[in-house]
Amino acid sequence: MNRKLMLPVLMIGALAFVLACSGKKEETADAHEAVTGESWKEMDDFHMVMAEAFHPYKDSMNLEPAKAKAAEMAESAVKWFAAPMPEKVNTEEVKAKLEALKNETTAFVETVAKGDDAVTAEALTKLHDLFHELQEAWYGGHGDHHH
Repeated sequence: MNRKLMLPVLMIGALAFVLACSGKKEETADAHEAVTGESWKEMDDFHMVMAEAFHPYKDSMNLEPAKAKAAEMAESAVKWFAAPMPEKVNTEEVKAKLEALKNETTAFVETVAKGDDAVTAEALTKLHDLFHELQEAWYGGHGDHHH
């Protein structure tokens, strides 16, 4: 393939993947809400930002979206932490994980600013794992993982 065409083709493919996967996440969240009558909007909002930040790194080692989304991710985590918690997950363990997510996303903004890609990648992966712990608390281990 012509080198000049490779980057645009890869970018279009990555965008198509993100759009396709975000639809699946919404379908899973909608199905959960339809079955249980419950939703956790702030989790879904954070999930969208996390997906846009993490998957380019996971799929192609591209940290640029995570760097660009760092402040938005931190803001979303702050909003999630401040929002009322659904009864289903209103536990000290979940509160502690939400607080950790809030603190770690704020620290992630500073990590990104320092410019060390290895440290940024490690911090992003930890944030993603912490998010999944919260998501598992919500779905009870029964929800599919889609970004």
